[in-house]
Amino acid sequence: MTLWGGRFIDKSDKLFKKFNTSLSFDYILAEEDITASISWSKILLKSNIINKKEQIKIEHALIELLQEIKNNSKNILLSNCEDIHSWVEEKLIDKIGELGKKLHTGRSRNDQITTDLKLWCKKIIHILLNNIIKLQKRLIILAESNKHVIMPGYTHLQRAQPITFSYWCLAYIEMLTRDFSRLEDVLKRLNTSPLGSGALSGTAWKIDREVLALSLGFNSATNNALDSVSDRDYVIELLSSASISMMHLSRLSEDIIFFNSGEANFIELSDAITSGSSLMPQKKNPDALELIRAKCGRVYGSLVSILVVLKSLPLSYNKDLQEDKEGLFDSIKTWNDCLCMTILVLKNIKIKYDICRQAAEEGYSNATELADYLVKKGLTFREAHHISGQIVLHAIKVQKPLHALKLSTFHIYSNLIENDIYQNITLESCLEKRISKGGVAPHQVDKEIIKVKKRLYVF
Repeated sequence: MTLWGGRFIDKSDKLFKKFNTSLSFDYILAEEDITASISWSKILLKSNIINKKEQIKIEHALIELLQEIKNNSKNILLSNCEDIHSWVEEKLIDKIGELGKKLHTGRSRNDQITTDLKLWCKKIIHILLNNIIKLQKRLIILAESNKHVIMPGYTHLQRAQPITFSYWCLAYIEMLTRDFSRLEDVLKRLNTSPLGSGALSGTAWKIDREVLALSLGFNSATNNALDSVSDRDYVIELLSSASISMMHLSRLSEDIIFFNSGEANFIELSDAITSGSSLMPQKKNPDALELIRAKCGRVYGSLVSILVVLKSLPLSYNKDLQEDKEGLFDSIKTWNDCLCMTILVLKNIKIKYDICRQAAEEGYSNATELADYLVKKGLTFREAHHISGQIVLHAIKVQKPLHALKLSTFHIYSNLIENDIYQNITLESCLEKRISKGGVAPHQVDKEIIKVKKRLYVF
């Protein structure tokens, strides 16, 4: 049964019907559609469109239907209904007869679908927020247990200055904090109810949309029906948040892939999240991380798709908007799966302290300290930078770290260098001098860990 057949004489072509239906993917919204329908039945009672007995009968039937869906939602897919709204209405009529036909009074699928989708987004955002917190907690555990692991920081994928593994963890916690904040902002803006907007211009029935909105857990009702039924800004914002966060997860994955490589060898990944080669017995491949890196593009695609769908769409509702769901559902599942997988990857990661330290020493990551030392002796930074570069060039030539050079070698380049140079260019000294807010100095890292833990463990 279609919801719009009265005006038509001929039946729909089978190919068109298959092309036009959305039940294969919008069945995911069954619980939301029933929840909204129960609230709608109560507002119809409040408006004297149905009586108390009728409302109770409708509500009980919908609750019964909701339980059936929870037991096996895939049964919905056995139907030939056009969408989830017509499926719910058909099942309701099967249960309570003609009374079920009253429920749609004053309501359109246009306001119905965006209400369902907003309710689904609200539910999934809370799941995502929770998993972002779980990932941050995993990173803070790693940060706290690896505060003394010194490793090279990189620019241009070249060893730059020494950092700690804890500091690296805190960098990704910052990214995830912004992801969390963006999701909160999305939730704030989508928290208005379109239900009662009708097809595009409101409803002729006396409906209290503010009461209706509050009953569904929204903060308020939307202000303009024409905008409400065609607004998908919240889909764009949610996919944008997903894309940015997936970019962060992809960067984290790339870092770990590099750290795990034979060339860096800073860490070892657990057997539980790696795979082998069908030909090469020695291989241990970071497949989970490579998949996270690749799935980032999948989420980007959904964001671009909805932007293109909406870019020239006239007001108000158009069937084009049916294309808002598949990409959204897939991308949010992908994002959530990747958050969970990243947590699992980090759970049993092994840090190789000695190799990390050796890489920091051999990469001349203390060269800036040498330049700063000469500045304190009276040289301009540009002069100090040039001399330090010459000393590094010599150290590379003789294949020694800076701290292994003799004082007489330093004197070839500058007589300002004295015995205290050695204590100034140790890796520990390099770290301790970075005392500015956000710096890598151990006491700054300790402060940040404490601050992050206080924030995380209130959830």
